[in-house]
Amino acid sequence: MTIRTYAASLAVVAALGMSGLKPAGAVELTVFLNQATESGVRELAKGFEQATGNKVNVVFKAGAELAKAITSGEPGDLTSGGAGLDEYVKTGKVVQVVDYARVANGAAVKEGGKKYDISTVAKLKDALLEAKTIGHSNAGTGPFNTRMFQKMGIYDQIKDKVRITMGGKLVAQALIDGDFEFGIQQTNVIQPFPGTIYLGPLPDELLEYATSSVGLLAVSKHPEEAKAFMKYMADPANAGLLRKGAMFPLS
Repeated sequence: MTIRTYAASLAVVAALGMSGLKPAGAVELTVFLNQATESGVRELAKGFEQATGNKVNVVFKAGAELAKAITSGEPGDLTSGGAGLDEYVKTGKVVQVVDYARVANGAAVKEGGKKYDISTVAKLKDALLEAKTIGHSNAGTGPFNTRMFQKMGIYDQIKDKVRITMGGKLVAQALIDGDFEFGIQQTNVIQPFPGTIYLGPLPDELLEYATSSVGLLAVSKHPEEAKAFMKYMADPANAGLLRKGAMFPLS
């Protein structure tokens, strides 16, 4: 933990202490999320637990399960990673939303495959032109890739060898299954993954970011503690925890 993060953690403890939320009265918070933000939220949850004494249960829910949990009013406190938080606000399922991170794409190949150098735009371009097949997802940051191929001026040259994963299949798993040779997906989703080699994030000039937000559920039994965690998630002092989860801070 960095000095800045440690100082921020002490500040949170002090703030909670002044408001009467002491570790002796610690609560358990439940956060619903999908794979898009799981890694970063888990790291933030660990830091918040150490700082406050409260427990944070991070509950992964794939695809439609996440939407069902929110719309059905399943007991919980926060949700992150699902699309359409604003819509949940309109329907009263979510009562507050805070932006806390950004996500962007990285690349990987199957273990044993060629370890392409993608450190510059020129080298990434060469790798994409050389790869026999290229794969990315149809959701989340997946659509960023078409714009990137167009920006690089190689879309027409590679479009026939691009494969799209469907049904929530992870790009890393598709690489292992031999669906394609070169895979692109969010940095925190595509790695680490046994059986693949993570090549790194795409070059800075080509990175396109999506914002990750966290929403306070209307059914929360511990709204004040949940709001404290939301504030902790967005605090720049805790950016190191996001990076540890292969996500990016807001700035």
